[in-house]
Amino acid sequence: MRILVACEESQAVTVELRRLGHEAYSCDIEPCSGGHPEWHLQVDALELLKIRWDMIIAFPPCTYLSNAGAKHLFRGGELNQERYEKGLEAKAFFLNFYNADCPKIAVENPVSSRIYEMPPHTQEIQPWQFGHSVQKKTRLWLKGLPLLEPTNIVEYKCGCHEAGTWFMKGGKDRQKNRAKTFPGIARAMAEQWAGVDTQN
Repeated sequence: MRILVACEESQAVTVELRRLGHEAYSCDIEPCSGGHPEWHLQVDALELLKIRWDMIIAFPPCTYLSNAGAKHLFRGGELNQERYEKGLEAKAFFLNFYNADCPKIAVENPVSSRIYEMPPHTQEIQPWQFGHSVQKKTRLWLKGLPLLEPTNIVEYKCGCHEAGTWFMKGGKDRQKNRAKTFPGIARAMAEQWAGVDTQN
């Protein structure tokens, strides 16, 4: 299958899809950090939605949508209009993937602030369901794809904020690192949604 993994500089899911034989490409406006620039399209992901894909897995930015940042939405009890508008822009970006012309779609984001009235999500997953002892509730919006089944349930030892980040504690790239997909989740996405490419 030809698969677009949008807004993924880490290439975590892309590498797993390639391992299974799929023609998968990561895409982000930043260079990739996954070690395979030959599979990375450093362009605006919306441009790639003009191409026909067999599957789209998207990880749109969540900074302004996330419920974790809701405390910044109000200043002295009044709505922070600038931040609210950035959230609306982020929602519009999200919806481009959710409403894309593609038979199989998965869009990932954390719990969003109610004020943005996001579409109903399909399911919620946790890293500890896929072998990582961290709690970080993540939502999936799925079309044409089954629910993601847990692969290795373990006891969680901390939350993502408490840990700083599972990948790297602190540092100037803390926010970017905390947004990376856990390897166990990436592998589950590839294996359960794409399986082995029998067309090659």
